[in-house]
Amino acid sequence: MTTQEFYKMIGSNVAKYRKEKGISQLELSLLMGYKSISVVSGAEIYYKGKHFNLEHLLKISEILEVDICKLITC
Repeated sequence: MTTQEFYKMIGSNVAKYRKEKGISQLELSLLMGYKSISVVSGAEIYYKGKHFNLEHLLKISEILEVDICKLITC
């Protein structure tokens, strides 16, 4: 698996669990401490190389109440 594929998979996992919880990209962004959806929307689809870092993933796992391991596995 390439690094790009890995980041795309993580973004896809975040989107999946976010949608399961009924949380919009904007809501997740605000809960993470951002004022716009650019971080979440870009990283979910790996737009122009944007991706979630470890701090993002920790916050997301806490917000969505999902084990962080589920965000980084196939």
